[in-house]
This record gives sequence, structure tokens and C-alpha cells, in this order.
Amino acid sequence: MNTRVYIRPIGFTPGPQAEHGNAVRLAGGMVYASRFAVILREGGAVTQRWLAAPDTISELLGRLPDGVGAEAEAQWAALRTAHPPLALAGRTIRLDQPQVMGILNLTPDSFSDGGRFTSPDAARSEAAAMLEAGAAILDIGGESTRPGAKPVWEGDEIARVAPAIAAAAAMGAAVSIDTRKAAVMEAALDTGAAMVNDVSGLKHDPRSASVIAARGCPVVLMHAPGAGGEDLHAGGDYGNVVLDVFDYLRARRDAALTAGIARENILLDPGIGFGKTLAASTALIAALPLFHALGQPLLLGASRKRLIGALSNEAPADQRLGGSLALALAAMDAGVQLHRVHDVAETVQARNVWRGLRDAALTDFSDLPD
Repeated sequence: MNTRVYIRPIGFTPGPQAEHGNAVRLAGGMVYASRFAVILREGGAVTQRWLAAPDTISELLGRLPDGVGAEAEAQWAALRTAHPPLALAGRTIRLDQPQVMGILNLTPDSFSDGGRFTSPDAARSEAAAMLEAGAAILDIGGESTRPGAKPVWEGDEIARVAPAIAAAAAMGAAVSIDTRKAAVMEAALDTGAAMVNDVSGLKHDPRSASVIAARGCPVVLMHAPGAGGEDLHAGGDYGNVVLDVFDYLRARRDAALTAGIARENILLDPGIGFGKTLAASTALIAALPLFHALGQPLLLGASRKRLIGALSNEAPADQRLGGSLALALAAMDAGVQLHRVHDVAETVQARNVWRGLRDAALTDFSDLPD
């Protein structure tokens, strides 16, 4: 029987002093965890669950069944691992605090902006506005991945994104290319992009992994149940969506490593809304801290997604700012490093206030002057 182990942070504290030091800094960020669930899964079913704190978890891990102890130790180390910054085209993106990635869709059928930025002037203006608002990275894409969207020929996709990438790079932006095609990755990297965001987790195009390995650039691997085919949303059947997505991302991480991609260049995204029901997406958001156990920086793209409309009287995509900010803040509370959003200025402001509150929480009230 296939036995797997998972370590999920479930208790959080404003700072280590609140627990007399018995807390860990989650993934080297601004979130501290003091309580953990150690979960065993056998044959797809959860069979055991124990609770531990930093000062008791080593003893617990030592009592785990043969075959999962090494993996559990690796996850425990990963939860406490501080990630080095991303170096993107001369810009340094620190991962010890939340960073905002601005979305620039150059597709006429985008679910959120309906092709507003397909002209070169509109794309350039939007890129400049997002940079000025505080975006650390611009994620530029030329193919819609909404349910039912038609595939785009790679030549058309390159023609859409190349001018915008060149313009954004000329502004000094750190640019990510949102694509699942190796030819588009190559063209984008040649034009000024420094990072790849692949919603198929490098499964769609058999050349993609070798392109990333050869270029030595960071790549985001996302979960989508239909990642190997044209429909990214197909086949979303889960036994336990949180643990199934964790297992998938672990497998994609390992495949990337085998392909020669450096570990520090791998980021992971649980793929909110891709082949997932409302219940599945909300379960993943609630469980985001677990994914730090994979040892890679995390990206969340939940901005204006369908689940916001489902939870707010079917608000249309252009009226989901409040829900998008709520999800971004929930992800910040979970220690997620990169936040892919449409509304950059508002998210940056929310992030700055969140950081101020986190900084204040690190000062114990007993140390304040009278």
C-alpha cells in the first residue's frame, strides 16, 4: 500500500516571542507557525493525524513508519527554509516578504478585461501603470486559459506578446511570460522576459523543460488536471483535493529537477480555479501553508476568479476587487511569496498595510515604553 506523509502548519502566532520562541518562521517569510499536523495517507485515504509543536515534532517524526521518515524530515526542513531572492534581468525580487505580480493579458478573449490591452499603446500604458503602482514582476500572456478558450497558434502568440515584453523590459521591468509553449518561451526570453509561468507545469510541450534548463531562468509550475492536453480544466476528479494537488506539484518539482532545472529556479502554484469546484478552490486556499513543505516559493493567482463571483452574488469579473483583496490577504497570512493580480495598486496598498501590522506584531507589548 502506498503510504505518504504531509506536514501541515495549522497554528500561527504574531511572532516567536508570543510562544516563548517555540515557533518557526515559515519559509523565511513574515509568518510564524507554532502548531503542525503530521498526516499519513495510505492508498489515498488519511489514516493517521498527529499534532506537534516545534519542540516536539522531532520525537514524533522519529516514530513514523519506515519509508516515510526521510520525506517527513525533508518537509520539516523545507517549512523552515528561507528562499534566496529571484534575480530577474538585473532586478532583485526578495522572497522574505510578499511581492505583487501584475497581470497583462494581450488576448481578445480574456475573462477579466475583454481585450482592453491588445493594442501596443494600451499594453505599454498598462505596463507602465503597474510598474509605477509597485508591481515587482509583470506577467505577460497571449493565450487565454479560461474554460472553453480556443488554443492559439504559437506564431500568433509570439506576435501578441513580443512587442509588450520588449516595451516592458525597456522600462526596466522584470518580465514573466505566461505560456505553455516552448517556442513562445524562447521568443519571449530572447525579447526581454526573465521568467516563465507555465500553467501546464511543463507538461503541455515536451521541449519546455529543456528550454528552461538551458536558459537557467525561474519557472512557475502550476497544477491543472488537464495540463497535458488542450483543455487545462478537464479531469478534475479528486480524492482529497489538497493532498492530490500537493502530490502533483511534488511530482512536477521532481520532474523539473530531473530535467536539469535548478531547485532555486522552481516556483509552485496550486492553480486556483483550474479544473476545481468552488469547494476545491476554497479548500486549497485554506491549506496554502501546507505547500511550503515542498520547499519551493509559492505563487497564487486568484485575482477576479470565478470563486469570488460564486461567493458574492455572481459579481462580474470587473466587480471582484474586494474578493480579490480578501484572497490576496489570506495568501499573505499563509506566507505565499508571489501574488498574481489584476489590481496592482490596490493589492500593493493592502500588502503594505499587512506588512506594517506584521512588523508591529514582532514587538512584544511588554517591551513598549510606558
